[in-house]
Amino acid sequence: MATSFLFTSESVNEGHPDKFCDQVSDAVLDACLKDDETSRVACETCCKTGMVMIFGEITTGSTVNYEQVIRDAVKDIGYDDPGKGFDYKTCNVIVAIEEQSPDIAQSVDATNIEDIGAGDQGIMFGYATDETPQLMPLTHMLATQIGSKLTEVRKNGVCDWVRPDGKTQVTCEYVLVNGVPTPTRVHTVVISTQHSEEVNNDQIKSDLMEHVIKPVVPSKYLDDKTIYHLNPSGRFVIGGPHGDAGLTGRKIIIDTYGGWGAHGGGAFSGKDSTKVDRSAAYAARWVAKSLVAAGLCRRALVQLSYAIGVPYPLSVFVDSYGTVKEGMTDATLTEVVNKNFDLRPGCIVRDLDLRRPVFKKTAAYGHFGREDPDFTWETVKSLQL
Repeated sequence: MATSFLFTSESVNEGHPDKFCDQVSDAVLDACLKDDETSRVACETCCKTGMVMIFGEITTGSTVNYEQVIRDAVKDIGYDDPGKGFDYKTCNVIVAIEEQSPDIAQSVDATNIEDIGAGDQGIMFGYATDETPQLMPLTHMLATQIGSKLTEVRKNGVCDWVRPDGKTQVTCEYVLVNGVPTPTRVHTVVISTQHSEEVNNDQIKSDLMEHVIKPVVPSKYLDDKTIYHLNPSGRFVIGGPHGDAGLTGRKIIIDTYGGWGAHGGGAFSGKDSTKVDRSAAYAARWVAKSLVAAGLCRRALVQLSYAIGVPYPLSVFVDSYGTVKEGMTDATLTEVVNKNFDLRPGCIVRDLDLRRPVFKKTAAYGHFGREDPDFTWETVKSLQL
């Protein structure tokens, strides 16, 4: 028997105040890693009207002009004029950085990278599903790609009325057959985008349909029953830090799987790879994607847990949601994981090459499901059974 249900995922654009902060934090991380790959970084960012502040703990051999890094990141987002609610040239920049606590440092320092202990305790999850070519949930992929397209048409001038802040949301109808969710159609699309003062709502709706939605959402998922809410508030001129305060790490579901699977609660941006909140979550995605790509299951949820200063994970858990290949069990999948992946933090850093300054581009439009050679955790590993 087939059972249908609706599921929704959301995303936010790079000009959203929380994503603004994620990008600033990761820009600082990249600047530290550029000349010192062993930098220890835990950088938080907050913002409000005309102000951005970084605070946290950083130990690095790199010489970093934090103020310039911050202003450059804000410029890249597109806040370059007071009329947009924020200006990288005139905003107030506050830097409140201290060095990493020696108590934490001694727990993760090691001569051999394989012996590095976890930077903290915690639980991390990875997820994969065969419902899209990227092995990601369709709702999450569409919400994220619509937001990315909205930024693209802003920056290339196709829709010059678009401003940096914005949110998207996609609801899909799924049919559950033998326990496997299969998307059949897009039920609802929501876009709320910051815009210039002079543009009218008719143009906003027309441009969003023609230049954003249609190029992104495959036509097979759209029909005459699909519902569109395009700037439903009717006006969105004031946006970004002027409209709302921002803080690093408040969009963790948007960063991952759009509400599918599970989440351990740890944020990613502004953290170097000794922090398992980030590195082990990347590894868990790598594991889950490799299992699904190998045809061992159609869906996979992978959980890892760690204790501060301890190299080996305390537990490895795999749930295939009943989609495991005939003749195998979830326990078999766990054995495959333990045989093929060394999930000690140092080995994750080594195998995924996580000491490179490539993290700023992860901080908007999702950390998973993107085709980019720097996203090493998206490269499927061949498994030995």
